[in-house]
Amino acid sequence: MTAESAAPLTSQLVEDSPDAMIFADREGVIRVWNSAAERIFGHRAEAALGRTLDLIVPERFREQHWTGYDRALAARATKYVGQSLPTRAMRADGTQITVELSFAIVLGADGEALGALATARDISERFEQERELRRRLRELEAGAGNAAG
Repeated sequence: MTAESAAPLTSQLVEDSPDAMIFADREGVIRVWNSAAERIFGHRAEAALGRTLDLIVPERFREQHWTGYDRALAARATKYVGQSLPTRAMRADGTQITVELSFAIVLGADGEALGALATARDISERFEQERELRRRLRELEAGAGNAAG
């Protein structure tokens, strides 16, 4: 398979991914936004493409986000290689969700950073269930501690 014949397949793989796939250039402008990103974040591709990642980054996290983004691009690597991180994101309707996010810095042929690729999946329901379980466990532990004393 040549690079030319692989391009349509690559495009189809990105589009068919069950996880959101978002590529943003060096300035943080969204250049790739697949159908899973549409479903998870509620923005049609036409509305997301050409906008910055502020579209999905809650305002209170933006300064930290851009500091990390710029640092990773300058280093041409992310410290989160091989990791998925839970973080807050914002949907088109303004609601916040919890997503599991993975990152990769995409390098050009010259070794310079072209931008960042992120994959995301909505874990809001699971995150809330785990939070509730932790809360209940703390209550049970506190009750057991009080009963023992």
